[in-house]
Amino acid sequence: MNLLKEKITDQSIIQKLIPQRAPIVMIDALLYFDDTKVISGLTITDNNIFVQDAYLTEPGLIEHMAQTVALYTGYHFYIKNIPAPEGYIGAIKGVHIERLPKVSEQLETEVKILQEIMGVTLVKGIIRLNGEVIMSAQMKTVLKK
Repeated sequence: MNLLKEKITDQSIIQKLIPQRAPIVMIDALLYFDDTKVISGLTITDNNIFVQDAYLTEPGLIEHMAQTVALYTGYHFYIKNIPAPEGYIGAIKGVHIERLPKVSEQLETEVKILQEIMGVTLVKGIIRLNGEVIMSAQMKTVLKK
């Protein structure tokens, strides 16, 4: 069941959902949220620090996926009126990148929560571009204590 009533694109609200700040914000929309899944959006801009030669680089895709995990955690905290916690990538494996997205293209990233315990979240994520999967990976994130 989608616990999100309508998608969130207001950047002042997005800033409350994730701990990252400019110039490293890699989320511009919360499209879906429930207890086991979150879907984020990002339109690639030419001023993104991970853009090189008009393409979002591999580290940019990985950071976008990590911030999608942060968005999942942050929204949980937001609905309780608590600031989004900081965290970091603990591990990443099985990264498969089909292609890099270009400036002005819109990414839709789906993260499924596999396990969440004591501040550690294990997820499987995919990044889509126009419905085509362009990246998949498994990621473990850890909340900063």
